[in-house]
Amino acid sequence: MALIPSTPVHRDGNVLRWLIAYTLSVVGDAAYFVALGWAAQKVAGPAQVGLVMAIGAIPRAILMLGGGVIADRFGPRLVVISSDAVRAAVILAAAAALAFSTPGLWLLITLAIVFGVVDALFMPAVGAMPPRLTGRDQLMRVQSLRNLVQRSGHIAGPPLAGLSMGLGGPAAAFAATGALFTLSLLLLVAVRLAPLPSEEQPATDSTARGDLIDGIVYLRHEPVVGPLVLSGLLSMIGCIPPMAIGVILLAEERGWGPSGGAWVNAALSAGVCATSLMLVVRGRFPRAGHWHNVTLLVASAGIGLIGIMPNLGLAIAVALVSGLVSGLCGGLSMALMQANTALAFQGRVASVQALSAVGITPVMFPLFGLLVEGWGAGPTFLLFGCISMLGATVSTASHAVRHADLDFAKTAH
Repeated sequence: MALIPSTPVHRDGNVLRWLIAYTLSVVGDAAYFVALGWAAQKVAGPAQVGLVMAIGAIPRAILMLGGGVIADRFGPRLVVISSDAVRAAVILAAAAALAFSTPGLWLLITLAIVFGVVDALFMPAVGAMPPRLTGRDQLMRVQSLRNLVQRSGHIAGPPLAGLSMGLGGPAAAFAATGALFTLSLLLLVAVRLAPLPSEEQPATDSTARGDLIDGIVYLRHEPVVGPLVLSGLLSMIGCIPPMAIGVILLAEERGWGPSGGAWVNAALSAGVCATSLMLVVRGRFPRAGHWHNVTLLVASAGIGLIGIMPNLGLAIAVALVSGLVSGLCGGLSMALMQANTALAFQGRVASVQALSAVGITPVMFPLFGLLVEGWGAGPTFLLFGCISMLGATVSTASHAVRHADLDFAKTAH
């Protein structure tokens, strides 16, 4: 057990620096993808735009688990600073190339591949940092703030890219994105992490393959973390496709128009943000494992029911309720996982979660679309809601998860 100093988040400068750096990074990520798409559209046709947007996802998915191994072996701080520096340099170099020349599609393809590789290093490393920033009693606050940052960052990034594009074209959009990554880097350099306890130091004679296998074995045998990771994967498969593309297809099928779909997604996001703020203020939640299971079950049912609501108003109301319980579920899940994961395995566990979100779940998007085409939106929403309920079943079946709590001793595994 390693003693981690615990200071309330709002008074902990170290945590606040990490949080602001993470915010800048999320906004930069969202702006980058918009800028990349617009830049590709300027020099190529629709098919090539799709190629550029998709090609960066391949190395990110393939290398994500390796990124977790690297974060645990060399320390998340070194990896996150190095990867953020590369991101800033590559984006600013692309901005300069676009400003002073007219490069072809090859530049954007190269940029997308490099960015995907670096993302595979950055995502597990930044996710592994909170348990070494603060005590276990503050993890729920930190993870709830992280949820808020992710939601707000993905909202703020595209308009920033659009504004920059309007002022100076793709070069300006990439320059703004590079500036965000640079500011994030400067803050991350000032972040300090608690050292690993001596018994958790990585073995000097271990191999990357051995470390990866150790991480998989750890997940299989850790009684709280393993079921929560599997539960999280199933819930992401069940919830993300309906809200990412399903709402668009549902709105078209029902004649609600683009604004109707936007209102449904806005209601869900508002609910998530509201309960995330509540968890930040509250700071602790008794019987966390039990309530995680209950809220995941309710949120899953809500996602499925959105697709069969007879009118837009009811769909918005159900989405709001689903968002409220999803925000609670997400905050509890992340805090429980990090509080029960040994510090030496935080990067590998974070990489599995990231792979679930950006590597496995997007594969379900085409399947969702095909099912909507064959069955209609309502039955497809219900099916995916049931898949998410399987996640709740997995975590509820685990005695360790049902009885897991966030103890508030100032220690971390």
